[in-house]
Amino acid sequence: MAILNIITEEDPMLRKKSREVTEITPRIIALLDDMRDTLHKAQGAGLAAVQVGVLRRIALVEYEEGNTIELINPEIIEIDGEQTGLEGCLSLPGKWGVVTRPETVTVRAMNRNGEIFTHTASGLGARAFCHEIEHMDGIIYTDRAERMLTPDEIEEMFEE
Repeated sequence: MAILNIITEEDPMLRKKSREVTEITPRIIALLDDMRDTLHKAQGAGLAAVQVGVLRRIALVEYEEGNTIELINPEIIEIDGEQTGLEGCLSLPGKWGVVTRPETVTVRAMNRNGEIFTHTASGLGARAFCHEIEHMDGIIYTDRAERMLTPDEIEEMFEE
């Protein structure tokens, strides 16, 4: 397993649409494993394959410590409510914005065994699912941000 390089916002690949996974191959399994190691090292809540330079509809979300959810070809099938809060991204280090997302989402995806499953999450989990799935369509959270935090606000946030 390997730690992959996370591309940053300057890379035009982040704006490209990812392709559907049509077959679970050993390369896809290796990518999932490497993405998990990369996500843990970066201490993020989620990581999309495009962020490591792979244009496939694959993402990991870990909003509860030790529970990494692997998503292949995910789609949001139900939303409820609304939440507004801070959001950041491993591809935009040091930046934070205020984004409104659904309070609860249900996602349908495939796991590494090719099995279809659904998962419902609220709060941070819902935010992470929306954020990572949007990455697959070339959308970055700054496109949705109501405002970005200033450097002084960010400094204050991390002092607490």
